[in-house]
Amino acid sequence: MDFDLSEDQRLLKESVDRLIAGEYSFEQRKKYLAEAAGWSAAMWSHLTELGLLGLPFPETLGGFGGGPVETAIVMEAFGRGLVLEPFFATIILGGGLLRRAAPDAMRGALAPQVAAGKLKLAFAHVERHSRYDLSDVTTTAARDGAGYVLNGAKSVVLHGDAADRIFVTARLSGGRRDPDGIGLFLVDPATPGVSRRGYGTQDGLRAAEISLANARVTADDMVHDNALAPIEHVVDEAIAALCAEAVGAMQAMQELTLEYLKTRKQFGRPIGSFQALQHRSVDMLVAVEQARSMALFAAISAAEENPVERRKAISAAKVQIGRSARLVGQEAIQLHGGIGMTAEYAVGHYFKRTTMIDQLYGDADTHLARLARLGGLFGKAA
Repeated sequence: MDFDLSEDQRLLKESVDRLIAGEYSFEQRKKYLAEAAGWSAAMWSHLTELGLLGLPFPETLGGFGGGPVETAIVMEAFGRGLVLEPFFATIILGGGLLRRAAPDAMRGALAPQVAAGKLKLAFAHVERHSRYDLSDVTTTAARDGAGYVLNGAKSVVLHGDAADRIFVTARLSGGRRDPDGIGLFLVDPATPGVSRRGYGTQDGLRAAEISLANARVTADDMVHDNALAPIEHVVDEAIAALCAEAVGAMQAMQELTLEYLKTRKQFGRPIGSFQALQHRSVDMLVAVEQARSMALFAAISAAEENPVERRKAISAAKVQIGRSARLVGQEAIQLHGGIGMTAEYAVGHYFKRTTMIDQLYGDADTHLARLARLGGLFGKAA
């Protein structure tokens, strides 16, 4: 298999890498974080100008026509920059749901607005009790005349405080963990009965708690009446994107640590000259490259239509990403010593982000258990 980038992919990588190197240093990131929204509107405009907001959409809808590999290229660069803007929530999650779940008319109306940077999206699915079970939905959607009335609460809605429209799951029928009967609605957060409370997450990003109290939506707001299958596919694509982002963050930690070992002196010599620390530095490099290989595997597998084979690949990648991120992050902190624990130094922020990525949509232990239930990467489910 040819793993070389195509000419278009290479140009994409160069443009994104150049943007992050020039506009997203750690000091610049601090300034973006201090803005009222917790991210930079100017940077959002830059992403729009580069065409990155149209990444997953076809050219007929004003998009770039990219797939999971192109997404991975962008997300790896964003991982190196610890990007704060709502790209993942709007383009990966929201854009994914537009592509895989929305009717043609809705997709045709909204995708160009998203690609032009005029519409930000979020995905409200997780509930406090649901853990990592995508079918565990208790928010309800009751038919009322020509529309629906939504009641329930959603947690940790990534960039939900900035979204112009929010995809919300609600149960139309069935029991709490029934895979059937989960509806998907596109809700205006200004709708009466919808309230949201925004807050900062541990890694510097934004999220929101969203409450729905007799929130009335129209039949046109329904995206899908049995949405679990497309949601699962979008989440698998999102995990593949997160794996690529984690690789970018891990590489940054490894490079920062190597540079520190070369410059920090003890007993009159650079600490990188001590063999024991050299071995630990090599272990970090090996872990990064293992993660990179599995992130590429996830990106290639994310478009797989067979859900079982896709989930095997995604879970295997998530396991490796979680393990590598923990090793690289812990070694980076320890080899930096006390400075690695300070908020003023970048390495701790990278470790926070990779730790959060491990927790999103199932940590390494959760995906290892799922992989075992599916019979392993190359086996058959029992």
